[in-house]
Amino acid sequence: MPSVFDEIFERFTPERLLGGTGEGVSVAIVDSGVERSALASAHPIEGAIFHENQSPKPYLGHQSAPHGTTVADIVLRIAPNVRLYSADVFGPAGTCEVETVVAAIRHALDVWKVKVINLSLGVPEHKLQQLPRRQLLQRTIEEAYYRDVLVFAAAHNDHPLTRSYPAAFAPPLVSVDKALFEDPMQFAYKLREHVEFQAHGKGYLGPFAREPATSWATPHLAGIAARILSLKPDLKPFEIKTILYWLFRAGSTKRGSP
Repeated sequence: MPSVFDEIFERFTPERLLGGTGEGVSVAIVDSGVERSALASAHPIEGAIFHENQSPKPYLGHQSAPHGTTVADIVLRIAPNVRLYSADVFGPAGTCEVETVVAAIRHALDVWKVKVINLSLGVPEHKLQQLPRRQLLQRTIEEAYYRDVLVFAAAHNDHPLTRSYPAAFAPPLVSVDKALFEDPMQFAYKLREHVEFQAHGKGYLGPFAREPATSWATPHLAGIAARILSLKPDLKPFEIKTILYWLFRAGSTKRGSP
């Protein structure tokens, strides 16, 4: 008997769903900044530098650390025509607080009006022990969801004692763990400890890119979503999540997996 997935993919094949280039989709990289000259982008990369309790500072095209540039490079390799925004939440201090991440997300929502936010960083659980801080971050993630903005968040890297936020706020965002796939466009749905998806965990640019990490897995999946959104920009976050799940199920069926 044909399944619901067979019926869906008679009309929407994986090849068609992944045929976009990211054109028309804006993506915010909330990270350590982006080195503009190191990347090949179809559109000018804009951005801002965020500091706790201060107005955003101008972005001059430089990174605070290589991490954010590697993340941006992955998004551009998957979806080369997206418009990138660099939200540097570390700056010269090299540290980042919850309030700074929240300020960057809100700027991405209100000023840049992005459709996708990539958070290849995690807020350690101990920094959210104060209930107002945890609620502030969760409310911000939920606001993005209700404004039809997809937030992709990296899970912790196999830490035995702590979880990483906001990835643990799974329902209103897309939480991503790392795995190694033959094709960087492959990914999997594998629910574990509030983290739902796995994506290719290796990068291509930077001193640490070859070491598997959730930081590199997250932009792979964000780039795939941007490709889908470039074909149908009005999709809501739960619809994108469902499509990603369907794509995984279709791929598993073709490969003979359960």
